[in-house]
Amino acid sequence: MTGGSSLAEQMTEKLLETCLLAGKIMMESNAEMYRVEDTMSRIALASGNYRLVSYVTQTGLFVGIDQSSTIRMEQITNRSINLEKVVKVNNLSREYVSGAMDLDALLRKLKELDKERIFFPIWLQIISAAVISGAIMILFGGTFTDLPITLAIGGIGYSIYLSGLRFFRIRFLAEFLSSLFIGFAGILCARIGLGISEDMIIIGCVMPLVPGVQITNAIRDLLAGHYLSGVSRGTEALMTASMIGFAIAFVFQFLG
Repeated sequence: MTGGSSLAEQMTEKLLETCLLAGKIMMESNAEMYRVEDTMSRIALASGNYRLVSYVTQTGLFVGIDQSSTIRMEQITNRSINLEKVVKVNNLSREYVSGAMDLDALLRKLKELDKERIFFPIWLQIISAAVISGAIMILFGGTFTDLPITLAIGGIGYSIYLSGLRFFRIRFLAEFLSSLFIGFAGILCARIGLGISEDMIIIGCVMPLVPGVQITNAIRDLLAGHYLSGVSRGTEALMTASMIGFAIAFVFQFLG
């Protein structure tokens, strides 16, 4: 009986470790709360009809097995937008549920995925931000005459944002400084004749900073009944939008 009980406890510990790691990777990659809970529950059910009890917030994961005293917790300290990791965790969980791999293999692959740093190169992020800025400026009614200066301001503004993240490690301050530069550059370039519409230039350049993913996830969490995470994500998105708005308003007030 003792040996069987010990094996059951080891299985439970390994299952909780696997579920926590899968949830941690997804939360750090900005997945929706209901997706995190659903993925962990499916892994538990496929491991022998275990019913997982979980509580997920933006800063921590709490999981346990129903009718068991074993509870594990994982703190979430870093969050970024990395949908590729979310897709990879989903694919691994589907393979496990279908029986293509065992729990040990799933845990090993999740640990390998957790160590991966899947990000596009910084130069590609800056170029992408510049292209998005120019495209949005045109879509909002700007002219092709403003396209070169919009590409330049958008790229430099996003590079300031990335540099601010590394130096200050406070995302809201980095967004404020980047928006401040975009506002000053857009207005000054329009006044000295390098651009025509300062409004369209500024709108296009701040678009890469707009928290579209956070707003979408907040709404999806609210619709799924995760009111705490939905409100917290919505508040975070509101703070980001406020930093952008305060910076642009300050520039207009300062330059008159």
